[in-house]
Amino acid sequence: MHQLRKPYLLFLADAQLKSDAKTAFGLRDWCAADVLGEWSLPAATVSLGLTRMAPAEAAQQGAGSIVIGVAAVGGVLPDHWLPALAAALDAGMDVVSGQHSRLTSFPSLVQAAQRNGARLIDVRHSDKTFQPGTGHKRTGQRVLTVGTDCALGKKYTALALTTALQAQGAKATFRATGQTGVMIAGEGVAIDAVISDFVAGAAEQLSPDNTPDHWDVIEGQGALFHPAYAGVTLGLLHGSQPDALVLCHDPARDTIEGYPDFPIPDLQEAINRYVEAGRLTNRAVRCVGISINSSSLSDAEWASYAARISVELKLPVVDPMRGGVDAIAKALLAP
Repeated sequence: MHQLRKPYLLFLADAQLKSDAKTAFGLRDWCAADVLGEWSLPAATVSLGLTRMAPAEAAQQGAGSIVIGVAAVGGVLPDHWLPALAAALDAGMDVVSGQHSRLTSFPSLVQAAQRNGARLIDVRHSDKTFQPGTGHKRTGQRVLTVGTDCALGKKYTALALTTALQAQGAKATFRATGQTGVMIAGEGVAIDAVISDFVAGAAEQLSPDNTPDHWDVIEGQGALFHPAYAGVTLGLLHGSQPDALVLCHDPARDTIEGYPDFPIPDLQEAINRYVEAGRLTNRAVRCVGISINSSSLSDAEWASYAARISVELKLPVVDPMRGGVDAIAKALLAP
């Protein structure tokens, strides 16, 4: 598993759209105490509203890593980004990337890292060898966020739930399974880059034995109903052995995003499918709440929708960005 040096300098490169910098915005929003400032190239038009610092200045103020906070086209770093990253390495910082291409494929970065004793960290890739899942029961408690589709709030829900549990006096740890989550937590496994035979084993290692009253809040990936990414979802579900599930959903979607021939399932059907699959490694798994991305709904529409779904499913219905997830945290902690 990756372990990252904090605090971070966030690199925005030459980003022109906020959507291209979602990793940087996620780090600013969810681990603000670990972010020292931002740096970008002259062509950038996006800012996080943070203090602008050149790599050498950030290093002097204690930055441990420069994080590439934007998505490169095709996942490959452009050559004109390399001097800024090399400057960070020369200042003694690690370079952290979630791109598909490996930092070690760029000789100038390898040389800069070697001469300064710094690290090139590709959070999407791991050199660690994982074992197949064992199915052995582990101590402690686990909750996994799952979804009716991809990219609808599983990470935000897990982060908000971790905070809510801690605020209620519970022991809780966010377990990151995606590259942005790893950067926020400072450790974790980008589970979609693990060879399929070892996904369950990686999930087991991600949430090891713990004290009986401790909750691991595991960031979900993909969806059982997704024709491309159901495999990673199932492996993560089996390896996590969750005691509880939180189903995440976007009511604006009728079909899987980008796959118009695949309808979004009814919420009760989705719960049933996840519970059935989860029972392979934890017979007592249950769904404890619904997390909604309600960004497409007005305040009145959201209130009506949440009330209706809560009555239908007999579960708390929340939006982590619109009122928080305290109701689900209470459901988890209820005797």
